[in-house]
Amino acid sequence: MGCGSCGNNNGSHSPGCKSNGGCSTGSCNKLNVYNWLTDMVLPEDYTPFNIVEVRFKGSKKQFYKNINNLELFTGDKVIVDSDIGYDVGEVSLSGELVKLHLKKYGVDENNSEMRTIKSKATEQQIAKYQEFKDAEQKTLEEARTIALQLQLKMKISDIEYQGDGKKVTFYYTSEGRVDFRDLIRRYASSFKSRIQMLQVSYREEASRLGGIGSCGRELCCSTWLTDYKVVSMSAPKTQNLSINMLKLSGQCGRLKCCLNYELELYSEKLKEFPSEKVKLKTESGLASLRKIDILKGTAWYCYENSFDWIPVNIDRVNEIIAENKKGKTPMTLSDTAKGAEIAFKTLEFKDDLLGDTDLTRMDNKNRKSKGKGGNRKPQNRNSSNRKKIPNNKKGDRSGGNRNDPNKPKNENKPKVEKSTQSKKKSNYNPNRRNNRKDESKPDDQN
Repeated sequence: MGCGSCGNNNGSHSPGCKSNGGCSTGSCNKLNVYNWLTDMVLPEDYTPFNIVEVRFKGSKKQFYKNINNLELFTGDKVIVDSDIGYDVGEVSLSGELVKLHLKKYGVDENNSEMRTIKSKATEQQIAKYQEFKDAEQKTLEEARTIALQLQLKMKISDIEYQGDGKKVTFYYTSEGRVDFRDLIRRYASSFKSRIQMLQVSYREEASRLGGIGSCGRELCCSTWLTDYKVVSMSAPKTQNLSINMLKLSGQCGRLKCCLNYELELYSEKLKEFPSEKVKLKTESGLASLRKIDILKGTAWYCYENSFDWIPVNIDRVNEIIAENKKGKTPMTLSDTAKGAEIAFKTLEFKDDLLGDTDLTRMDNKNRKSKGKGGNRKPQNRNSSNRKKIPNNKKGDRSGGNRNDPNKPKNENKPKVEKSTQSKKKSNYNPNRRNNRKDESKPDDQN
């Protein structure tokens, strides 16, 4: 949501806050409240409401009395009372709208324990406050290291320095109780400040840290949601959502708060659908409920001996139920051609999924194909190329051009007699036996 005072929208959209948290709508979507009464002129004899809403780091907000009647506007830095010293906060809302917020959070405006606003923050006080804010990240890393050394089962998510640096608040999450005796001693000696340990829930931790949800927007708990209602597993079941905890859980590790937003609408729509135990009786057979689409108002029914799901409008379903109560039996579930076609298929349904077909129906075809080509010899891959070569070119082993028209046909072909050529092909040696006989003769005979 863009701001009018800090966004450079160029007539189309706002890219974000350019005032670093000092926009007119109240701190750039961090639980901001727009004061619609700022431009109204109050009567002269009217006394402004003396309670102001002040925001601190994260989503922490408190109400303070403006006993000095300071002229305060949204975004002003003020000095407020604290247990030790003072603290620096930012005005998030002032004027008549504060009365509605007091009623919303159940705070009494006449409460004597409500703290007061001292004055507006000076430049020196703001500079000192900024120094402590810059040191928070380094302090957080050191605090986590000390907690790991003590082997404490806790997670320190965030810290907050007081405006004067005399107090440090550590926000942590833990499944059980934690012994802080040694931890607080080491923190006090390391940070030289008063230590306050504050345990928060996982939802409050996500609201303080902020982030982007799976929907692509900022987290609801860090922008506008202030009360965390319990989200049970019945919410996704009522909305027919798949039970996938990776998709149903938020950054806090719990079920998403947005599951409760449309739960009432789904609960009202579910009353229009019949129970799963109610079966529809038609001439094609009994049909039972398989699936419903709440938003489209469609129910899928299936006959007893069929696997085809037929979509039926909820009005048609209620009409068939009313006819069955009167003793009437309609032809099919749906009057459309598609419904009639599906119903016709269900009437011809057979017990075997494959019908009359046999699992071995392809064996005979495979045997025939094997019998036809089983006696064939494997062909040489180069046989097709050999056929294309002319007979007078097969014996040409020279490296010259075989297609030369001026070259004689039998120029490079050696003249060998047929008998000799056939003997060479059969590797026949006529002197082989004689050589063996000569080798076997003794030297005296030679």
